[in-house]
Amino acid sequence: MFARLKSDIKAVFDRDPAARSVLEVIFCYPGLHALWFHRVAHWLWTHELYFLGRFTSHIGRFMTGIEIHPGATIGKGFFIDHGMGVVIGETAEIGDNVTLYHGVTLGGVSWEKTKRHPTLMDNVVIGSGAKILGPFTVGKDSKVGSNSVVVKEVPANSTVVGIPGRVVMATEKPQDRLDLEHGKMPDPEAKAISCLFDQIRELERKYAVLAAEHEALKKKIG
Repeated sequence: MFARLKSDIKAVFDRDPAARSVLEVIFCYPGLHALWFHRVAHWLWTHELYFLGRFTSHIGRFMTGIEIHPGATIGKGFFIDHGMGVVIGETAEIGDNVTLYHGVTLGGVSWEKTKRHPTLMDNVVIGSGAKILGPFTVGKDSKVGSNSVVVKEVPANSTVVGIPGRVVMATEKPQDRLDLEHGKMPDPEAKAISCLFDQIRELERKYAVLAAEHEALKKKIG
């Protein structure tokens, strides 16, 4: 148990440069408190103590502003930064080393009593205000930009932005991986803008080629 608590605290230090002491992290990080409340609630839920599980979850929501259904499954190294307004549904599944920012919703689009919330694979980062809605998978090492609304499958190593969410980068550059290993958080919006500029440059190049061919054809005909 103590090893798991140490791992939770380490996840905060790894991903929040504002964290200055263990005491500060233990007492002043609502995302960490919400995770600890969820651990208790989830244990009660899986032992069919449903009311106690929901009540514990409700207390956690009141204390932190973060709502995690006790039925949700959460892996190791989970981190919620700031956290206010985060909602995680009953059938959501979260892998290892996942990061959520404030205002994120892992929600459903159906009232059926089946799998209706998303699955986030390892190392996924979800930007503030993003909504991931439905029983699909967000692939390993993917990033979702702030305020995006994602309603369909996201491939591994992708960057998704917009409403509805669109994949704007389908592979991770070596420099992106190096930055993450050195504690630099990815910026999905910056990646999206960079990708759009690359596409504009490619369109300009193609236009220049077509214009040159058109001029050459005019001279040949003339």
